[in-house]
Amino acid sequence: MSKLPRILLIASPERARTREVYDSVRATLDRTRAEVMQCDANDAACVAEGQCDFAIVIGGDGTIIEQARLLLQRATPIIGINAGRVGFLAEFDSESFQRHAQFILDGRAKVRVRTVLEVSAMRGAARIDGGIAINDCVITAGEPFRMIELALTVNGEPGPELVGDGVIVATPTGSTAYSASAGGAIVHPSLDALSIVPICAQSLAFRPVTLPDSARIEFVVRRANAGTSLILDGGKTASLEVSDRVAIERNAQGALFVTNPDNSYWRTLTEKLRWAAMPSYRSETH
Repeated sequence: MSKLPRILLIASPERARTREVYDSVRATLDRTRAEVMQCDANDAACVAEGQCDFAIVIGGDGTIIEQARLLLQRATPIIGINAGRVGFLAEFDSESFQRHAQFILDGRAKVRVRTVLEVSAMRGAARIDGGIAINDCVITAGEPFRMIELALTVNGEPGPELVGDGVIVATPTGSTAYSASAGGAIVHPSLDALSIVPICAQSLAFRPVTLPDSARIEFVVRRANAGTSLILDGGKTASLEVSDRVAIERNAQGALFVTNPDNSYWRTLTEKLRWAAMPSYRSETH
């Protein structure tokens, strides 16, 4: 008999909606051939120590991103099961997971590798902060909310200076998040690309640009506010000052996500994000 797959089940079942999904997923796993270890989504030590072949993460996009960061270096494929609102990263709900559970755990489902950012914030020769980002790296103006200035370099070649409220560097995964709200393009997750998206640039000519993910991007802070900050996946990691440098490049290890055989990226865009949906018209009354 082949070795049973080891499953790390990550959830916070005390939440009402999560509890319902958790009970369904747990019942499905009890009917499959698998060894299951459970961790609370808030217990980073448990997640980091658990040895597994797959990690099932129940929650919304924020929970899935947080767990993907913890599991990154172990190259653990993640099965995202939605218990949030949009759940763009969650390929499954409890019903679709039930249909495909044994197919997935037998190792037959496709696993997609998603680009991850490696970010370093430097002050002189010292690294002051940084880390990894699944969605995006943001340099934001902060209080007192005056425009800041950032000098851009790509692969060592000086580019333009950005004057505005900041900048977003997004992965294809993050292209449907803050980047899209700021006017960036939606980038298919199978592409090896990074997007630079200005936030309210003073120059109308500073348009979003998409680069190969082999590019090394660097910003030098020329003018800052007291609250100017580096944000990774929505969480502040460092306060930035004039002359600080932020270097951004692809992490050598991509995040692994198990895909739903019944789903497609285009279906997700149209059904969850309402991509290209027509306006709602009032019916004519006579």
